[in-house]
Amino acid sequence: MTGRWRRISWTMLLLNGFLLTGTLIGNLAVTLGEASADELNAEALARAVVRINATILPDAQSAQTLGTEREGTGVVIDGSGLILTIGYTVVEAAQIQVTTGDGHGYPAELVAYDQSTGFGLVRAGLDFAASPMRIGDSESLKEGDAALVLSRHGPQPVQPVLVVGKREFAGYWEYLLDEAIFTSPPIAGFNGAALVDRKGQLVGVGSLILRDAMPGHATVAGNMFVPVSALKPILSDLLAYGRRQEPPRPWLGVTLREEQGRLLVERVTPQSPAESAGVKAGDQIVGVGGQRFSSLADFYRKLWGLGPAGVAVPLEVMRGPKLEPVTVRSVDRYRTLKLNPTF
Repeated sequence: MTGRWRRISWTMLLLNGFLLTGTLIGNLAVTLGEASADELNAEALARAVVRINATILPDAQSAQTLGTEREGTGVVIDGSGLILTIGYTVVEAAQIQVTTGDGHGYPAELVAYDQSTGFGLVRAGLDFAASPMRIGDSESLKEGDAALVLSRHGPQPVQPVLVVGKREFAGYWEYLLDEAIFTSPPIAGFNGAALVDRKGQLVGVGSLILRDAMPGHATVAGNMFVPVSALKPILSDLLAYGRRQEPPRPWLGVTLREEQGRLLVERVTPQSPAESAGVKAGDQIVGVGGQRFSSLADFYRKLWGLGPAGVAVPLEVMRGPKLEPVTVRSVDRYRTLKLNPTF
C-alpha cells in the first residue's frame, strides 16, 4: 500500500479532475485559491476504509435482485468497530466479513438497516481495530466543491471528484431522498465508498452509478452518494433498535419506471402486497389515494401520506385502454426481510 496512499494536494486532484472530465470541470465554478496548501493524508484516511463481503441465503427476498454474494466498501465511524456502508450490500446477510487495507479479515455482524436512507451499519468483531473517520457536515458541501472518493473495491482506492449537484433523488425501488449528492467523474467501486471533503471528513456514502449525474447534461456520468446528514438524526435509534423508531412507511413491492411523464410498473416483487392485489408488470399507475401525481417523487409522497404501513392503498391502474381500480394492502417492508443478527 505504501506509495499508493500519500499526502495529496487538492491542486493536483483538481487538475486531474480537469483531465478526467474535460469541459465539464471547465464549466464549473471551482476556485483553486490556496488549495496547494490544503493537503489531506490519504494514507491516514484509508485506515478507516474496509472491504465488506456479505453472503446472503438464497431464500432471502433481496437475493433475487441483488444476488447472494455481495462486495462493497465500509467506513469505520467509531472506536469500537462500527462501520457505515450502503445497506443493500449487507441487508439479509447470513455472514459478513470486513477486510482492512493490510489484508486482515474479521467477522462482522449486521447492526442496523434503514430502509428510508439506505444506510447499513455493521460491527467488526474479534480484535478489529481501526482509527475512525470523522463524520462531517454534508449540508455545507456545495456544487463545484472538490472531494475524494475512497473505496476498497474497484480499480482505484482513491479518486478525485467534483460535486456536480445536490438535489432530490427518487429511486425505482420505493425510495426517496430529499437531497442526494451527485459527483463526477464516475467511480466504478461506488457502493459504500466514502465521499470525503477537504477537511478529511466523511460527507457521503456511495449508492449508485448514473449516466445523468448533472442536470441538463445527459452525457455526464457520475455517482450518487447518500449524505451523512441523513444519518445523524437516526443514529441513536439504529444503534439501540436496529431501525429508526417511527411508524414504518407503507410498502407495495413494485419496481417503477418514470417514462415521459408516465409511471410504469417494471417488476412486481414475488409474495409482495402488490402481487397479492394483482398488480402486474406493464401496468401504468395514474393515481393513488384518489389523487394524481406529477412525478415519481410526488407519487411516493402521496403514497406515504396515506398513513403508516398496513394502510389500504387505492391505486388507479391503466391496462391498455382500460382504467381499473386496484387496492393494495401495504405492509412494513422490514417484516418481509431476514434481518436476524449475523455471526
